[in-house]
Amino acid sequence: QVQLVESGGGSVQAGGSLRLSCTQSGYISSSICMAWFRQAPGKEREGVASIDSAGTTKHADSVKGRFTISKDNVENILYLQMNSLEPADTGMYYCAATVSWGCGSWYRQSKFYNYWGQGTQVTVSS
Repeated sequence: QVQLVESGGGSVQAGGSLRLSCTQSGYISSSICMAWFRQAPGKEREGVASIDSAGTTKHADSVKGRFTISKDNVENILYLQMNSLEPADTGMYYCAATVSWGCGSWYRQSKFYNYWGQGTQVTVSS
C-alpha cells in the first residue's frame, strides 16, 4: 500500500523559509513523476514543482528562483525548499505521484496524479 506523508509546514513571516518533506512508503514504480501542489482557500489546486526519476525538475514561474524541489532516492523522501516566502504562498501543500516516463507539460495539472498525501499547511504573514 502506497502512502505519502507530508510534514514541515508552519507559520512564517514574509521573507522566511520552510522545508517541506514528503515521505513515501510502499513501491510505486521505477519511473515516476512526483510533484508538489498547493491550494489556497477558494482556489484550485495548482502544481508548484515536479521531479522525475532522472532528477529532472520543473518549477512554476511563480516560485522559480525561490523554491527548489529535490528527492532523496535512498530514503524515498521528496523535499520542497521554500525561500523568500510571500503571503501569496499561503495554502495547503500536497505531494503527489504518478507513474510516468518523466514529468511532461501536464505536471501542474492534478488530474494526472494517482497518489496524494494529506497535505501540510503553510501560512505566510506580511
